[in-house]
Amino acid sequence: MDLRGLLPLVIGLNIAALAVLYSRFAETDLAAQVKTQIETVLESFINPNSINSKSASCGLIPVPEYILLSSRVVLPNGIQPAAIHISGGKIIKVSSSTAMHGPEVIDFKDSVIMPGVIDVHAHLNEPGREDWEGLTTGTAAAAAGGVTTLVDMPLNSFPVTTVRSRLEEKQMLAEKKSLVNVAHWAGLTPDNAADHQVLADLVAAGALGFKSFMSPSGIDDFPNVGEADIAAALPFLKSAGVPYFVHAEFVTEVPLSEGLPTSYETYLSSRPPKFEQDAIELLIKLLDEDNTTAAPGFVLHIAHLSDSGCLPLIKAAVDRGLPVSVETCAHYLSFSSHHIADGQTLFKCAPPIRDEPNRKALLFAVLDGRISVVSSDHSPAPPSLKQLDTGDFIKAWGGISGLQYLLPATWTALKAEGVDITVLSRVLSSNPAKLTGLSRRKGSITEGFDADLVVWEPDEVADTTQQGNKHKHTMSPYTGMALFGKTVSTIVGGHVMYLNGNMNEKPCGKVVMKR
Repeated sequence: MDLRGLLPLVIGLNIAALAVLYSRFAETDLAAQVKTQIETVLESFINPNSINSKSASCGLIPVPEYILLSSRVVLPNGIQPAAIHISGGKIIKVSSSTAMHGPEVIDFKDSVIMPGVIDVHAHLNEPGREDWEGLTTGTAAAAAGGVTTLVDMPLNSFPVTTVRSRLEEKQMLAEKKSLVNVAHWAGLTPDNAADHQVLADLVAAGALGFKSFMSPSGIDDFPNVGEADIAAALPFLKSAGVPYFVHAEFVTEVPLSEGLPTSYETYLSSRPPKFEQDAIELLIKLLDEDNTTAAPGFVLHIAHLSDSGCLPLIKAAVDRGLPVSVETCAHYLSFSSHHIADGQTLFKCAPPIRDEPNRKALLFAVLDGRISVVSSDHSPAPPSLKQLDTGDFIKAWGGISGLQYLLPATWTALKAEGVDITVLSRVLSSNPAKLTGLSRRKGSITEGFDADLVVWEPDEVADTTQQGNKHKHTMSPYTGMALFGKTVSTIVGGHVMYLNGNMNEKPCGKVVMKR
């Protein structure tokens, strides 16, 4: 008899319960074997470094090969009972028969097993601004929320990721510290937009694509691009077949509000929808004017859309065959301006959270596929920069802390509309895999794919307490919210990194590069 397959149960038991478990076998010939296995499991859980060094597993379960069972597995053809055989970090078999024997078997009953969440938009800020977040805390928050792969932005680290050497430094740090898989966008700024060799070097080093701002980024060493910069870069981006992420706000002068700086409406009036609409119109114009051939993989991707009024512009461009895609964020689906009281600067972001009809319009665009991806745009900052003490929206750093809550926040918004879980999997897993060029190995529970999975409970609330927050700074707009979608387990490359509230602290994640 082998008890290692009972590890999910054992981890959740206290010492008294373990004694009861042992007593069940105390009068049998299995007593010594059971006692030894319980002690081994406990030792490996309490001290993961004590796991046999020959084991190929880095996570909480000290076996390299096992089978997961559930009555609700999100497969490419729908949700159904299935057994997932994992070995060597890969999914080697998916079977409709759940009467499995052989390796260790972990039965998650009716918990949902879904492809791991891929967050295409996160700021971990290492190196240089680890006091804002950092790899260790950021990837722990990801694991706690079911995110198995995240793509780190080229800012707000210091220095920013605009040349190959800085990208390689980030990759080395991620290899040493990450609890989940980490990939990287490179930065495209006025300094390198016309230098195609620099851009090519970044792609050769593994960058999945590029990110630009069309408005001031808030970081002096990451200036925003103009029309000429984008036009100069497009031929390379299209020939390289990589996504081009754009913060699409074209900032122009607006009448100054006479409202108090602690009023959210004062900040909201300073970033009108026109900023997003003007930027997207310009991007579409530049695509129309560029006649170079685009290789597969190129797409002009509108990051974190907050204004639903831009959707007709984008749809018209897509209908004409232009390679344009768009994401929104969990916070735009979860909040509207009437939620935000005076002084609640945790909600400040750019573009801003807008009104309730706008929130609903974005949500419906997610449901019908006009918005293909939902991300966290996790952009944390220390409390002093968020002006938590003064409540000044004008001075506060603009960024939402929400990496850990991407899955439950998105699911809560979709669940309210009676949406099937497959829609959630599409916008958090399969579509992000396609966007990032990783769809041949991630984003689907398919034989031969990486064993990146999240196990979760759709009808149970996630832990949104400040104590349960794994980010560097534990206050978030989501703190205390009743968000449906409790993570049971997060599996990264076959390694069980999170299970029933327990976190494996060994850095088992991998650096993901463009192939």
